[in-house]
Amino acid sequence: MTELDQIDRKILRVLESDGRISNLALAERVGLSPSACLRRVAVLEKSGVIAGYRAVISAEKAGIGFTAYVTVGLNRHTKAAQLAFEQAIEASPEVRECHNITGGVEYLLRVEVADLPAYKRFHTDVLGALPQVNLLTTYVVMGSPKDMRG
Repeated sequence: MTELDQIDRKILRVLESDGRISNLALAERVGLSPSACLRRVAVLEKSGVIAGYRAVISAEKAGIGFTAYVTVGLNRHTKAAQLAFEQAIEASPEVRECHNITGGVEYLLRVEVADLPAYKRFHTDVLGALPQVNLLTTYVVMGSPKDMRG
């Protein structure tokens, strides 16, 4: 694991909010010379602390009008059931995140689709058709006052 100092953490915070910032502006914001800043960013990238850069997509402008979190309980608690479920989810573009969690269910999904009818189709035709699925609970997102995902 890479040891991060205060300057590395500043660099990461700035890049989280603006991954396209120029090295010159980044260096200025974190109080380094441009060459020192560039070296630090390169080390953070090479070590895997910075795993990549992404565009932040406007859900509304991309036609995403419905977001839900879905908990999924499996009917069998085997590795084979988990792998089969995860493969099906990997092939589902509606699922933007899939987390294997602890508690009363095995998975938490973040699902993004155009609207409620599109979600109903996904819920019924995809999730409801998976033989591993025993329980589905949907939590509809009504607003997101804080969302730090890139």
